[in-house]
Amino acid sequence: MSKVFKKTSGNGHIALYLGKRDFVDHVDSVEVVEGVIKVDPSGLNGRKVFVYLACAFRYGSEDLDVIGLSFRRDIWIQRVQVYPPTDGNTTKSPLLESLLKKVGEQGCPFSFQMPTNLPCSVGLQPGPNDAGKACGVDFEVKGYIADLPNNADEVIDKKDTCRLMIRKIQFAPANNKPGPKADIDKQFMMTDKPIHLEASLEKEIYYHGDPITVKVKVNNQTNKVVKKIKVSVEQLTNVVLYSSDTYTKPVCTEEFGETINANSTFEKSFQITPLLSSNKEKRGLAVDGRLKDEDTHLASTTLSQGEKEMLGIVVSYKVKVNLIVSSGGLLGGLTGSDVILELPLTLMSPKPTGQADITVESMEG
Repeated sequence: MSKVFKKTSGNGHIALYLGKRDFVDHVDSVEVVEGVIKVDPSGLNGRKVFVYLACAFRYGSEDLDVIGLSFRRDIWIQRVQVYPPTDGNTTKSPLLESLLKKVGEQGCPFSFQMPTNLPCSVGLQPGPNDAGKACGVDFEVKGYIADLPNNADEVIDKKDTCRLMIRKIQFAPANNKPGPKADIDKQFMMTDKPIHLEASLEKEIYYHGDPITVKVKVNNQTNKVVKKIKVSVEQLTNVVLYSSDTYTKPVCTEEFGETINANSTFEKSFQITPLLSSNKEKRGLAVDGRLKDEDTHLASTTLSQGEKEMLGIVVSYKVKVNLIVSSGGLLGGLTGSDVILELPLTLMSPKPTGQADITVESMEG
């Protein structure tokens, strides 16, 4: 195995081992989270060893929890007993076999299967003056020594626990389809015919950091003049907890000084590139989850299957094309208005080379 992630409890009686910390959500299924807990029975004093996998929404830093308020809400949690073992010789994956070989006879394997309606690891960007951990959705694997798996009256000493944060991530599908297309007619006061706006994207999926090409066609059959064209990308963050709240934030806006005269046509492609580096001061912007302080980017579009309701944080994007129309004449603003058209945008990361299969050979190195 090229890398093993290990966390030992404060008293040294248990240690958590994982072969990886990124787990891929394939929309219709999620990679199994599996690992090993090394147990020293001499330090248990008759207690048992459990491990849980939890997906939680974090409201803020746990350090602020001084008046008994919980700053975390579990979206999903599953617990298993690993010592004494409760199941027999179940089939073990090559990854588990390799971990057990490294840990030795005191290793106790575990595995979790996450449901498909959990969110991916997403953080909400803190403001420039915010301290502590950012809000967002995170996943935690935690081993602990206790009498019962989940007893509210049992106090578990921090020295009897060990935990590792993991990430649930999605990658862009391999087959990229043609992009969306939409059109709209806008009628104005004192004009017989409309302005016809049509916009399309070259492809359905764009990778983070790639320029997005927006093709715009306009048929201006009015006596009005289009003064300029504004093209923007907006991020829609749907937070589904006690209720469903959607927050919309622009992540990229470009204005182009294109004039479209009365009774004329226009056709041109524009490029815009939404980047996190251009939005570092924007509080509450959704970003892809990260481990420790590594670099990240704008949160990826959340892919879901069918009508199943997703929990936590669901992210989507749209491209907005805005024709700024002059409002000349005696009636001024009453006869002038913008022509606005929206297109759905999928923004994701490509699947890394060699991500798909883990073999015994690659882990032994």
